[in-house]
Amino acid sequence: MSKHVEVTRRRLGSRGRDSLGGAFAGLILLAVAVVILFWNEGRAVKRAEDLNEGAGSVVSVSSDKVDPAMDGKLVHLSGETKTPGMLKDTVFGIAATAIKLIREVEMYQWVEVEKTEEKTSVGGSSETTTTYTYQREWRNNLVDSGQFKIIPGHENPREMKFQSNTLTAEGVTMGAFELPAFLVSQIGGSTPLSVESLDNASADIKASARLHNGGVYLGANPNSPTVGDLRVSFLSVPTGPISVVAQQAGKSFVSLRTASGGELTLLENGIVSAEDMFRLAHKRNNFLTWAIRVGGFFLLSIGFGMLLRPIAVLASILPFLGRIVGTGTTIIAFLLAGILWTTTVAVAWIFYRPLVGIAILVITAVLIAMAVKRLRVPAQAATVGAPPLDEPPSLS
Repeated sequence: MSKHVEVTRRRLGSRGRDSLGGAFAGLILLAVAVVILFWNEGRAVKRAEDLNEGAGSVVSVSSDKVDPAMDGKLVHLSGETKTPGMLKDTVFGIAATAIKLIREVEMYQWVEVEKTEEKTSVGGSSETTTTYTYQREWRNNLVDSGQFKIIPGHENPREMKFQSNTLTAEGVTMGAFELPAFLVSQIGGSTPLSVESLDNASADIKASARLHNGGVYLGANPNSPTVGDLRVSFLSVPTGPISVVAQQAGKSFVSLRTASGGELTLLENGIVSAEDMFRLAHKRNNFLTWAIRVGGFFLLSIGFGMLLRPIAVLASILPFLGRIVGTGTTIIAFLLAGILWTTTVAVAWIFYRPLVGIAILVITAVLIAMAVKRLRVPAQAATVGAPPLDEPPSLS
């Protein structure tokens, strides 16, 4: 591991111009966050409606035979998957009877880690110390060392000789049905596949690779790797039981077009009832909805923080004052983010579900009241803390 330290000094004017540019970027970030949040609420409602529609019309059938009467209807069925042959990685000579054969390749490379610290001085100037740390790690993607701050001594290869890859079986069946590619792609449950021999590998692999820890190693010494060494591991998605909810189309399936214009298909590993499949789908929809909501809130917080940054920069003429103002603007940024977040979600829900939207607006009003109170506290403290004026002496 090696380090490089760089110190940059800037005057108040330069920092101010940068903060103004950041404020403009903050406005763009706020607009993007609002659009994402609004879209997310519509997506969540539409997905829930599609799932409810499907749950109300799905029919459970057997996978042992195709019932022509069910053609065009939303069906639920479970069964064992089968493949017509083996999947083979011809480069490494690895074969398996599986739905998917996954090759994962990692290369030992230099990685740059950047850490920045900023200190302000009286007058608003700043000193930024940036530390670049270089360390070697296993990465499954190519790290471009040409972008490093210090390139000499930290060069990575320009390409990976072998790439990660996934082979997917064709002609996968479940009982009497043929599974379309879009359903096969959803089948998960990968397990490690130990490599026992390289006898069937290509001549290049036989000449340069060795077995190591259940995988393949390309390099001089797996116990002391050098930059450019590769390690390759394999996983497979075996055949087994799955459960499907989809629209029957002859001996295969297509996505159901819902009344709202959406598409509906579900797939789970194992034998799962239709009721449980829809319950799990609702749970995933809720999780995704809240994940995007939380992400949107932090985007709003960052956006407002960038928008208020010029105030903290101006106040940093006195470092202690800059720190106080910076803390205050951070708190205000979170409050403003909360207000805009709840307002956006409320407006979206009023558009899609009015009653819930109104309830969220009430919460927004509470947040606004908190923000106003927060802003009034300093002014009130200044008024209360001001010493009274001395009364003029009496003339009597």
